[in-house]
Amino acid sequence: MSCSLSIKAYAGDVVNYQVNGADYEGYWVSPADDAPLVVLLHDWDGLTDYEIKRAEMLAQEGYAVFAADLFGAGIRPTEVVDKRQHTGELYKDRSKMRSLMNGALAVAESRGGNVDNAVVMGYCFGGAAALEMARSGADMKGFVTFHGGLQTPPDQSYDMAKGRFQIHHGSADTAITMEQFAGLAKELEAASLPHEMISYGGAPHAFTVLGSSRYREDADKKSWRSFLNFLDETVK
Repeated sequence: MSCSLSIKAYAGDVVNYQVNGADYEGYWVSPADDAPLVVLLHDWDGLTDYEIKRAEMLAQEGYAVFAADLFGAGIRPTEVVDKRQHTGELYKDRSKMRSLMNGALAVAESRGGNVDNAVVMGYCFGGAAALEMARSGADMKGFVTFHGGLQTPPDQSYDMAKGRFQIHHGSADTAITMEQFAGLAKELEAASLPHEMISYGGAPHAFTVLGSSRYREDADKKSWRSFLNFLDETVK
């Protein structure tokens, strides 16, 4: 995967923007001026063609999408050590992570995105980031994760969280355990937050990643349909 986005293959626009003086490169696509907004957060590869493909799929369903960049313009790691470095830096600096997501939300709004009718979703690392945004008290209508990190840092809680939650998790995921999945359900229940916790038997970590050895078509299609239903109920 190259470091630059394959803009010729898609109908949206690469968006160069800044957060706290640093350069970032996101992706915006919208089928209509009044379309509900989805903020899409990438996995530990950075913002690549995979997230753009998902953004285009959502646009075809009638949603405006801003795929945010949480690593920086041109930073699209391919080696595991580099992926761990970039995600690890943000896990250690939660304030920066939140600032980057708020900055992305501001960019989406500047492009015409309706931030008052919006859902935040993410894959893997992006799922953990979406839950971080939820715990910050962000006034979104919903938060959705696909095989995302589920653990809450010791100094955080869902006391300030708002909106609805939908969590998609593979039962065969060895990176993020079913114990963590159940633990999040307990936290959301204790906070009286509306939530759906959906597990997929036999699905490993990253089961939605098209073309990968971990891809599971059945779990991918089922989770996507559930996500579209969630959007239809939440932001339409």
